[in-house]
Amino acid sequence: MSRTCLVTGGAGFVAHHIIHHLLKNTDWNIVSLDRLDFSGNLNRLADMMQEFDPEDRKRVKIVFHDLRAEINPMVRREIGDVNYILHLAAGSHVDRSIDYPMEFVMDNVVGTCNALNYAREVPNLERFIYFSTDEVFGAAPEGVDYDERARYNSTNPYSASKAGGEELAVAFENTYGLPVYITHTMNVFGERQHPEKYIPMCIRKVADNDIVTVHSDETRTKAGSRHYIHAADVAEAMLFLLNLDDTKLKRDYGDAKCPKFNLVGKEEIDNLSLAKMIAEAQDKELNYNMVDFHSSRPGHDLRYSLSGDYMRELGWEPKISLTQRISEVVKWTLENERWLRC
Repeated sequence: MSRTCLVTGGAGFVAHHIIHHLLKNTDWNIVSLDRLDFSGNLNRLADMMQEFDPEDRKRVKIVFHDLRAEINPMVRREIGDVNYILHLAAGSHVDRSIDYPMEFVMDNVVGTCNALNYAREVPNLERFIYFSTDEVFGAAPEGVDYDERARYNSTNPYSASKAGGEELAVAFENTYGLPVYITHTMNVFGERQHPEKYIPMCIRKVADNDIVTVHSDETRTKAGSRHYIHAADVAEAMLFLLNLDDTKLKRDYGDAKCPKFNLVGKEEIDNLSLAKMIAEAQDKELNYNMVDFHSSRPGHDLRYSLSGDYMRELGWEPKISLTQRISEVVKWTLENERWLRC
């Protein structure tokens, strides 16, 4: 019998890539739950599903719901029976979280609690994956790559609210026996990303011969760095985790439950080098300006870094280089400009 996977925030950027991967690599039915706010866009799903035949498209069901409210019996009936829940619905705009912190508590803490409460009532649920962020660990000094057991050090309301959602997920496994995994993912990029994000913004500014702003240290000589990861790699990792044999997992300190996994790009790159890579993919010179990130973007950190060692030990890491991924995304984006200038 075919499985069913519920993806919350399914019309969002990362989630629609996960739905694409599930359609392509499984025979599962998929339920996309979304309220279609700032981040959600059904056109992502419609555009992505054009590559599938009509029968495959029928495997995706769209349900409208705002997770700031509980999933009531009517919405439960619309969702139907599910085997897996991937909880990606979240507010993720750091600047907005600084201006409106309570919004992020509602979306990422209350919304997660409502998703977990719903999951408690799902008969024979096999896995609930909570999609978290590297930012819960805060800035990473040079030479430090946080592993899954690192302490939280949230530096803005967004990361604090994601850490709060994590702790609820842990509590629901400990209290109710919910089969929860948690993932930490660094900066994700790919097709159909919101144009305000760094990579599509760089693609557009390079194409228009505009100046790219690169956030740096106080000396304006050292750019911030990240491990960028393509959304398709995140989707592949999610399916890997859904199929993972639990007996392969290490026992955690004090026999703590709720395993955590870092999904990390193949290589670390500073944002200036990344912008130059994007310009090179367009056969252009980069026009840029280094800006002190502390004064221009309070609540942001110069460097985030996670260790991908555990996932490599389990048998997964991205297969395609960052250079190739960037080249593919630049080409696709310039051929599909409506996603760049919306």
